[in-house]
Amino acid sequence: MHIAWLGKKSPFCGNVTYGREITNALLDRDYRVSFLHFAQSASNHDNFSNCPEVLLPFIYKSQIYTIPALKASKVLMRSLKKLQPDIVHASLTLSTLDFALPEICEELNVPLIATFHPPFDSKLRNIKSSTQYLTYQLYAPCLARYSRVIVFSEIQKDLLIKLGVAAEKIAIIPNGVDENKYSPGYSTIKYQLQAKRLFVYQGRMSTEKNIEALLKAWKYAHLGDDCQLLMVGDGPLRSSLQTSYGKKHNITWFGFVPEEERRIDILRAADVFILPSLVEGLSISLLEAMSCGVACIATDAGADGEVLDAGAGVVLDTQGVANQLKTLLPLFRDQPEMTDLLGSKARKRVLERYHLRQNLDKLESLYAEVVNPQPLSIISN
Repeated sequence: MHIAWLGKKSPFCGNVTYGREITNALLDRDYRVSFLHFAQSASNHDNFSNCPEVLLPFIYKSQIYTIPALKASKVLMRSLKKLQPDIVHASLTLSTLDFALPEICEELNVPLIATFHPPFDSKLRNIKSSTQYLTYQLYAPCLARYSRVIVFSEIQKDLLIKLGVAAEKIAIIPNGVDENKYSPGYSTIKYQLQAKRLFVYQGRMSTEKNIEALLKAWKYAHLGDDCQLLMVGDGPLRSSLQTSYGKKHNITWFGFVPEEERRIDILRAADVFILPSLVEGLSISLLEAMSCGVACIATDAGADGEVLDAGAGVVLDTQGVANQLKTLLPLFRDQPEMTDLLGSKARKRVLERYHLRQNLDKLESLYAEVVNPQPLSIISN
């Protein structure tokens, strides 16, 4: 089967990780994959397997959204006619091209599948979550025209159904991680940082991630010199937050770490992983930490609360994150047995629900379903 994958290879974000892991796994399972993405020129991207590329022109591209060039739709149409794929799978890049895809694929008579990534918080507890809800409202009429829409959780499915997407078009296939690659193991990071207890944030440094709440809680918790907070990632807030907090409170700023092996090494060293987001989809960074056997604290934004429910981690409310963390951080410093237990439960949860092989099996079944739909049985009197 030939899959035309429309996704992202840069700049680094969860969508990039998702596209890389899924397309590499599809190639390993002997699918043909053509990768269509917004780029000015072909280049090597870390850990992407080699497969034919189609470069789509763009005006602007960021981790959040993309503005295609005016001729992007024509380039896409021409490329799909030449490729003649069995399926177009769009890991939606939040661009105007997303809205043109149903018409293009209908004209070519090719099934169209979307993976819908935008973060959300169905409880609408803050301005950020309300803004994200508007994104779902904007996309819902378009998604209703796709052959299938992949979401990560029941909460997300219910939200789209309320907005008019037919339930039978929605498939729940959560993010998954390679549990063999992301696994507990030895690391020298704590020794390098001279830390007895290591707390880690890994992700984008932007408003919706609510990082300042974590930094405030860390500052006022006064955990001592043998505890370190390691901040991994980049984004628009990094410079101002690093200037404000610096290294004064045992905070180390690693910035963006492009090497996957290095990121795994960091997670293996961590005692606690913290994700204080106001909105989320289903955090791949959270799943990677869980798979490495790290005790996890995250808000109930998006599907992250569902991932950590029933004791697989500690779930925070998105309101008052700093105060909740001020109470929790000393407990995680003083109770290593609790940390070990939560890390073990987190690893077990990934093995039960969120490993990549299981999710690829579900995706393969979905592909087969849309390419060879079962005819409706005729009931005669």
